[in-house]
Amino acid sequence: MTFERAAELSGLSQSEIALIEKLLDRKPTLEELGMFGALWSEHCGYKNTKPMLKKLPTSGKHLIQGPGENAGVVGFDDYAIVFKIESHNHPSAVEPYQGAATGVGGILRDIFAMGAMPIAMVDSLRFGKRDSKRTRYLVGGVIAGISDYGNRVGVPTVAGELVFEDSYEGNPLVNVMCVGLAKKDGICKATATGEGNLLFYYGSKTGRDGLGGATFASAELSSEGEDKRPSVQVGDAFMEKLILGATLELIDKKLVVGIQDMGAAGITSSSCEMAARGNSSIEIDIDTIPAREPNMIAYEFLLSESQERMLAVIEPKMLDKVVEVMKKYEIDYAVIGKVTSAPSNSPRVVVKEHGKTVVDLPIGPLVHDVPTYVRDVIVPDYLAKANVTPQYTLKSSYNDVLKELLADPNIASKEWVYERYDHHVQTNLLAEPVMAGGAMLRVKGTTKGIGIAVDGNGRYTYLDPYTGGMQAVAEACRNISCMGAEPYGITNCLNFGNPEKPMPYYQLVKAIEGMGEACRKLEAPVTGGNASLYNETDGEPILPTIVVGAVGVIDDYKHAMFNGFKNAGDKIALIGTNKDEIGGSLFLVKYAGKVAGKCPSLDIGFEVKLQKLVRDLVNQQRVHSAQDISDGGLAVALAECAINSGRFGAEIDLMDDISLDALLFGESQSRILVSYAPGDHTNNGTMHEICLSHDVPMTEIGSVTDTGRIVIKVKGKTVIDLSLAEAEKAYHTRYIEE
Repeated sequence: MTFERAAELSGLSQSEIALIEKLLDRKPTLEELGMFGALWSEHCGYKNTKPMLKKLPTSGKHLIQGPGENAGVVGFDDYAIVFKIESHNHPSAVEPYQGAATGVGGILRDIFAMGAMPIAMVDSLRFGKRDSKRTRYLVGGVIAGISDYGNRVGVPTVAGELVFEDSYEGNPLVNVMCVGLAKKDGICKATATGEGNLLFYYGSKTGRDGLGGATFASAELSSEGEDKRPSVQVGDAFMEKLILGATLELIDKKLVVGIQDMGAAGITSSSCEMAARGNSSIEIDIDTIPAREPNMIAYEFLLSESQERMLAVIEPKMLDKVVEVMKKYEIDYAVIGKVTSAPSNSPRVVVKEHGKTVVDLPIGPLVHDVPTYVRDVIVPDYLAKANVTPQYTLKSSYNDVLKELLADPNIASKEWVYERYDHHVQTNLLAEPVMAGGAMLRVKGTTKGIGIAVDGNGRYTYLDPYTGGMQAVAEACRNISCMGAEPYGITNCLNFGNPEKPMPYYQLVKAIEGMGEACRKLEAPVTGGNASLYNETDGEPILPTIVVGAVGVIDDYKHAMFNGFKNAGDKIALIGTNKDEIGGSLFLVKYAGKVAGKCPSLDIGFEVKLQKLVRDLVNQQRVHSAQDISDGGLAVALAECAINSGRFGAEIDLMDDISLDALLFGESQSRILVSYAPGDHTNNGTMHEICLSHDVPMTEIGSVTDTGRIVIKVKGKTVIDLSLAEAEKAYHTRYIEE
């Protein structure tokens, strides 16, 4: 391989290569150039986002570990909740089954490398034109990859999102979040310390698959993307299950100093990042690495992203015991190097092949001193035009509109997806995935429950990046609060276009600012996450999409609340305020044919009060159901509460002086539907009094019925009268029939 070819594969700019030569005072070797390319990629080095991410809130009362480790950690009692979200967008666009499967495998390893048993996964998936053959191919492959890998490892996928928007046609989004549970004193860090300690490799052998994956994930796609198949890794879920068991045993027996998954950039990232955290030097012998293919060279070993591989740092005296664990699980292993002294407090990485030094680099510039880029933030021209609400003609009755929205794959039941997942494995899930905007899992042996949700809305962020960033956090936390849990922290995936272009850069900066503001107000710190930029195909970017994963805790999981109505005769109330807002809604996309209008407004201070109120109502057992109002608006939320009850209808009468379209199908924020017993009154006061004490408006709008119909009136006039059977039929429309 020539230097020119290595430079091309590295993804580095000419100015970055010149900077490397200046730092080293020499020309880098091919191997060194490859290592810089991987660790200076956006995927590993965050060179476009690091200046923005530094401004996010990363401390909180429940926080144990913030950004900088394999995953974030929050805690309650003696327990630690370990969680993180990652993307596998580009690989899934090229090879959907393996792209999605290996995305699951990677996020699982991040969690159990911390010493936590993975207890749940949630996924956020976005695809393009719903009727295209390519979309159906990608949907089928991605869902099969997630289900096959997760089911075989034995970790349930319990909730998620599935969105179809034209902008994702060439560049789907596959974001997967994993949540694990550990004891606080059992957390393991990814660090390399202790001169003379060993670098211990275990797991699958190294091949050429996934070569250059980090740089591939940090570049735009093209319609000729098929040539990128070598950059897509190949997974083995059965090996993953063995590695999971072995890793947790190593940590439980305190046989390791530190552990890290060999994820993006493989051996390069795991070894150098661990050394950087420990301020240690390391030495690696390429000849000792288990190889799956013949005639592999150092460049390939260092940059391969073959899956199911781990790197541990162990004391020499522990080697025999560690080997015993490997033999127990029948896992390949090797000592591939050691921790060495750091000269003048300037740690280095040295790599040898056949006795010859092929890499000798300072670790600081590789890991810590990644060049960062701050650009001018310029308001893009498209916003003025996009924020104009388009004209449209509604030819359907409101009955038909409701049925059409319920049947839309963005809203319709995702049963056809989650039935592919063994979502009840480990027996912790308290309700089916359709019963809430997230999932609630019990913690066995305690009364505690863990709430999990993942949310994002590219339409909102396109129309107003700052508000869209806030909204992603608010909705994820709102869905957790509706179940009765207090949000403890968030993780995020930043899915944006090319930051070197003014429009995506503006969207990225403002969305992160909005996300940070919402996290501060909701006291939900950012524990880590992932930046997936360059999501463009042939120069066309996706909708700017922040995906937020949130976790929270409820003191008694038996009090957890879901969205199905419980009793005929219960009162139905709206908490929050209906507004004359139709912009950014699915209704407008469907009937005007575009993402347009003003993004729904969000008062984050009011959102804080709303969420505190609904948590109090749930935990005081004052309500029988709670449902966030989001996609499809109030009419869809009401229908979902009826459908998920399995038998009850509803009749409501709205008195708002706003347009009917916005009233029924607008997506104004900070609204929750609740049902509760008539004549409700305790020592804490009536429902109205409790809401008043939180400074949150509540309007009783109707009742749960046993008529089998969904009836919506406006000032006494019926505008929707739909049988529950018709609503169920529409809602259970399957995008893909097995």
